[in-house]
This record gives sequence, structure tokens and C-alpha cells, in this order.
Amino acid sequence: MRCLVTGGTGLVGSNLTLALQEQGHEVIITGHESEQVIPGFKGKCLYPGFIGIDWDAIGNIDVLFHQAAINGTRVNDEKEIMRANLESSKHLFNYVIAHGCKKIVYASSTAIYGNNPAPYHESDPPDPQTPYAKAKLLLDDFSMELAAKDSSLTIVGLRYCNIFGPRENHKGTRATMVYQFAQQMQKGNPKLFKFGDQKRDYIYIKDVVKANILASKANESCIVNCGSGTATSFNRIVEQLNFVLGMNRKPEYIENPFQGEYQNHTECDMSLAKEKIGFVPEYSFEKGLMDYYDSGFLI
Repeated sequence: MRCLVTGGTGLVGSNLTLALQEQGHEVIITGHESEQVIPGFKGKCLYPGFIGIDWDAIGNIDVLFHQAAINGTRVNDEKEIMRANLESSKHLFNYVIAHGCKKIVYASSTAIYGNNPAPYHESDPPDPQTPYAKAKLLLDDFSMELAAKDSSLTIVGLRYCNIFGPRENHKGTRATMVYQFAQQMQKGNPKLFKFGDQKRDYIYIKDVVKANILASKANESCIVNCGSGTATSFNRIVEQLNFVLGMNRKPEYIENPFQGEYQNHTECDMSLAKEKIGFVPEYSFEKGLMDYYDSGFLI
């Protein structure tokens, strides 16, 4: 199978690329050397990334895994977000379809649920609070309209929750609080927004890779949540990091500068993902964290 992974040097893209390669597939990626160089990658990498790629070098592919995006949820330049995350995605989808691709899997986001109460269901009314969320919602709409027009296409959108795991270290302040707390704890006590009871649905990267591969084999187009189905508090993260790292750091609580626009509780209902693509998360937060530590990427 010949696959194109956009954002192939990012967190999801790099792990997915290595998994596809291990399964024996031919993989082409787009990416940025500034993110990371993937050790052992044998395929073709098109630089400088998704924007400005060499379309002729792509040719015909069997499956598109579209992970590339401006993923800063606090980027407020709506025009640029729409250009990069929506219009460029439309161009990409139309290109690969015109060149014979019938399977598309792409990264959506639970950001589209905004201030809806958790757990999130795919049937919940959207409440996008940021340009990033708006662009993801519009891409969902475009994708399902595209699929409805052509029964030979299968397009699956995965609404990612908070993904953590190896190869996120290049993301800086966009890395998960799991990674950021681990880094802080190397030097002193971690700083949490008052009073650390904010919760996130943390899904481990290996489960996200599994969801993408299952989605590429789906029999019908759909949009499904991609989370663990369980929310973990920031206090719990620090508690588990202390256990894994052999430390006894104490949280230091600070004011939340994003109060009023901050999602205090994200959590996904995962029943539709099981029904539509057969995806059931394997990693609990604790199991994923231990695997993350064993990988050598956490600290």
C-alpha cells in the first residue's frame, strides 16, 4: 500500500509513519526538519512541509493520512488558520482523489465541542471557540459532503483529544502538560492552575496510531472521537509522574490566565468509534505514562 502522511515529522505523523513502514507499506511524508528527523525512515520526505509541497512527487497513493495543521489552539489569525488548515486541506483532498485515492483519514479535534459538557458525543452541537476549532469543524463538514457525493470514497475524521507520548518534545509550549510537568519536575515543583482539578482526556500515541490504521480500513465514511474515554486531572498527572520518576514534588498552584475560555474538563464518549471503525483504546493513562517513560522520550 502506498501512503501519504502529511505532518509526518509531528507527534502523530512520525509515530504513524514508523508503524506503517514496519507493516511493510511505502510511505511518503511531508514535514519539517525543524520538528524532528525520524530515525530509520526509509521513504521520501517532501520539505518544507504540507504548504508548498511538490505535488508531482506525490503521484498516485492508496491512503492519505492527513495530520498536518497549524495546531496552536490559541493562534488568533483566523485568515491564516483557514488558509492552512481548511483551504489547503481541501486542495489536498481533491488532488489525491483525482489521482485515484479512495481512502482518507484526517485529524479533526474535540476543540469543536468548545464549552459543551463532557463526555463529548459526536452528535453534540458544535461550539467552536477559536479559529482553530472553526477550521476543523468546517473541514468536517467539507469531508462528509465530499464523501456523500462519491460512494467510492471512504473518509474518516478522528476528533483527537489530548495526545501524549514519544516524539512530542519538539512542540515546546504546545506539548502536553504530561511532558511539561515532567520537565518542570526535573528542576523543582510543577506549576498548576488553581487547584489542579482540571481534567483532560489523555490518549496515548500508540492508541492514536491504532485508530488511524483502523480508520483506513473502515467501510463507511464517518467522524468519530479519538480519546481514551477517561479524564485525568492535573493533580493526578503529577502524582503519577512522582511515582514513575521516583520523586516527591509538590504542586505549586498559580492563577489561570485563560479563565473563562479554558476547557476545564475534556472527555470523549468512545462508543461510536468502536461501532464505526472497531477502535477500543488499549492504554490507560497510567499504562501509557509508564510506556512513555520506558521509551526514553519523557525526560
